[in-house]
Amino acid sequence: MEHIDRTPGVQLSESEAAAEARRIIASLAEPEPAPTPTSYRSTEPNAPGTAAPVAQEGRPPMSQRATDLSGLMLAGSVASLSVGGATSLVLYTLGQVDPVTLAVGAAGPVALVLAVGSLIRSAGRAKADAHTEHHHHYNGTVRQETTNVSSTTKGLFAKNRNDVR
Repeated sequence: MEHIDRTPGVQLSESEAAAEARRIIASLAEPEPAPTPTSYRSTEPNAPGTAAPVAQEGRPPMSQRATDLSGLMLAGSVASLSVGGATSLVLYTLGQVDPVTLAVGAAGPVALVLAVGSLIRSAGRAKADAHTEHHHHYNGTVRQETTNVSSTTKGLFAKNRNDVR
């Protein structure tokens, strides 16, 4: 088969055009190869495997209730951010509020949430510490020792060492 010049702008002669047409028609008559499969569906029934479950990337495994609450918290945080940001932008644009007042107003709800959380935690600790009565029933000679160790550590880098003997 002769070589045909396919440079753009070059006209083919009658014989070259006829030869190119025969080549194109012959290539169309050839059967196309079967397409390569891109997926596979197993016909086996779904049966539990013997491999242990493995944690996947992304959010850690948790209960359905925890997942629902997590999604609710994310949605609430996005909503509060957009509402607070829009309000702050409008007030700042109007020149009615200075940046310090905006910062104090934004920190107020956060401080309230932290204070309520601390109150709930301290109430839980007080309830746990309320029961201090001990009853011991012994038969025979008993030697009882009670040791209480209490320490307070303050500072950024602190090391506590309680040796009780």
